Amino acid sequence: MPHVIVQKEIGGRTLTLETGKVAKLCSAAVLATYGGTTVLATVTRGAPREGTDFLGLTIDYREKTSAAGKFPGGFKKREGPPSEKEILTMRMIDRPMRPLFPDGYFDEILVQCFVMSHDAENDADVIAGTAASAALAISNVPFEGPIATVRVARIHTDDGTRFVVNPTVTQMEYSDLDLVLSGHKDGLNMIEVGAAEVPEQGVLDAMTFGYDQVKEILGLIDELTKKAGQPKVMGDIFLPSEEITAFTSKTCEKDLIAARQLKGKRERNDKVDALRKAFLDTHFPEKADGNVAAWKDSLKKRSQAKEAFKRLEEKITRRLIAESKIRADGRGPTEIRPIIGEVGIFQRTHGSAFFQRGETQSLVSVTLGTGKDEQIVDGLLPEYSKKFMLHYNFPPFSTGEVKRIMAPGRREIGHGALAERSLLGILPSPEEFPYTIRVVSDITESNGSSSMASVCGGCLALMDAGVPIKATCAGISVGRFTDDDGNKEIFVTDIIGEEDFFGDMDFKVSGTREGITGIQLDLKTRGLNLDQVKVIFEQAKKGRLEIIDTMERIIAKPRAEISPLAPRLVTIMINPEKIGKLIGPGGKTIRGLQDKYGVTIEVEDDGTVMLAAPNGETIAQARSEIEALCEEIKVGTIYTGKVVSMKDFGCFIELAPGTDGMCHISELSDGYVKSVSEVVKLGDMVKVKVILVDDQGRIKLSRKAALAAEAAAQGGAAGQAPVQSQSVRND
Repeated sequence: MPHVIVQKEIGGRTLTLETGKVAKLCSAAVLATYGGTTVLATVTRGAPREGTDFLGLTIDYREKTSAAGKFPGGFKKREGPPSEKEILTMRMIDRPMRPLFPDGYFDEILVQCFVMSHDAENDADVIAGTAASAALAISNVPFEGPIATVRVARIHTDDGTRFVVNPTVTQMEYSDLDLVLSGHKDGLNMIEVGAAEVPEQGVLDAMTFGYDQVKEILGLIDELTKKAGQPKVMGDIFLPSEEITAFTSKTCEKDLIAARQLKGKRERNDKVDALRKAFLDTHFPEKADGNVAAWKDSLKKRSQAKEAFKRLEEKITRRLIAESKIRADGRGPTEIRPIIGEVGIFQRTHGSAFFQRGETQSLVSVTLGTGKDEQIVDGLLPEYSKKFMLHYNFPPFSTGEVKRIMAPGRREIGHGALAERSLLGILPSPEEFPYTIRVVSDITESNGSSSMASVCGGCLALMDAGVPIKATCAGISVGRFTDDDGNKEIFVTDIIGEEDFFGDMDFKVSGTREGITGIQLDLKTRGLNLDQVKVIFEQAKKGRLEIIDTMERIIAKPRAEISPLAPRLVTIMINPEKIGKLIGPGGKTIRGLQDKYGVTIEVEDDGTVMLAAPNGETIAQARSEIEALCEEIKVGTIYTGKVVSMKDFGCFIELAPGTDGMCHISELSDGYVKSVSEVVKLGDMVKVKVILVDDQGRIKLSRKAALAAEAAAQGGAAGQAPVQSQSVRND
């Protein structure tokens, strides 16, 4: 293979694709470099595994910390299982590629992407998507691409809104849209969006801009393919023979049409399963009483008949919807299944909700925590923490199946990430609501769009927990069906599981009344154009608003108060120069405050102090003492302090922990005072006024001035005189 390098400027930086130098023993390899980030993508091809009836495509993406000059965390100092970011990137690469292989092609294809260099500004996920596509394009695999992947940000400037392709990490901090787009020469085939209530037209404009950039990268891949591409080798294609396909249609079509129109999922599936079993056992039995060749031939024909039956079921389902507008459960194209919802269903959670749409059901709980509960994310980028997490669980019983119990797989992580970013757009800022928030969605019944049920149920649970969200957020899925010839097209709202399985796409859209917060497109056909996306957006918005109306009848707005079971959080700001005083020698002062009031105190370098306590009373007391401790003592302010030391010439009064002032004997009372003990005793709480703070920070106090100010205030109140100007503290 020749050593080839091609380059093109994309978004003000050079994208370089290189092949023929590294990993020359695999089917194909491409080094993609953008800025200072480099990804190695390799393709390896193998024969199909015996007995499989699906494409054996495996996508693997790994971020090596050495790429950013970092050591892996932990004891072993070696990369471990893939992180959530890596798994989501694998899905992002896999989904647009999987439909672009020939029908019946079941070879094992392994695509591996390694991040070799990372400049902390140009993220590697979209670069890996393009690199993987380029490697497949130049390999001998019959890949019907290529595709290209880009990220689009929307940044607001003084000159107006500006779209940026493949924005840097810094630029993304100023964007209200995170759009990842994959496409080929015929249209779009993968969309991921996280947004802050961006209107549909704004997202469409971003897609239009992004697709123009996709076409630029496709031109670069085509140039690489012309210089280094290998001839395509088809391999075996596993499709039912024409004879078996025709026989299956003639024998089963009439009964299968009737079965596909039964309303209930279980009744419908049981009838289809019975038809399939009777058909196979009657016409294509396994011949175990003959020779090995006859037995293998019977297995082959039975396998083909099973595949022909599945294809016939798909054809009938699509035809009923596209031509007759008859959906499996009897609904119209835009009709949403009945919705049931309830909040506050669990006694000990901070927030909870039950959400059911048709035969899809979710139980959602919300937990509120402190800064110590934040998730620390350590990857190629500088370490950061997450204050919001949504975890999605899909147990086998939700579909009535018996399966092995395992850790969350790629699907669960992907669905949870979609619901998380959909709700992230409506959350208050950490300054407004400093809690760490965890949402857990347990799918207890599933027949389509459980991720969108998690969005709806999660929003209800957040409101039940008293989280001051910006608006009600709901999610809905839209499917696409065409007739046998592909001439008639219909989009259906709120698809069920079978419509997802047999249809062309699952286009999920989440948002509020104002705009979109999340999108995920899974496409099984070649692609969509922007005109189709516009129609889908309009249909999805109509359904979304209908669901929001229903949700707001369940709970109209967030509760005024958070759950009494949740910790109380208060954030105050102190002078950073006072941090040492708050902490005290060896942490003595801050530990004493935590033990005294039963609170947790966290201090940031900028003077932010966060207090967490089980109830509001103790946190108020702790806040008052911290404010007094760290306050600038000003002349004219009146404090209530404790007498901590008595001398012949006066007494020392503690205004706050670690802050004392001296009240001279002449300032204890009007007239002559013979002895300090005549007026105050050790441990007394007395009101004093600050009358002097000298250059060395020494504080001079006066009890008689405080008494005079108090008397004047009382007299002024009785005579309706103006309120006196001195500030008064009761600590």
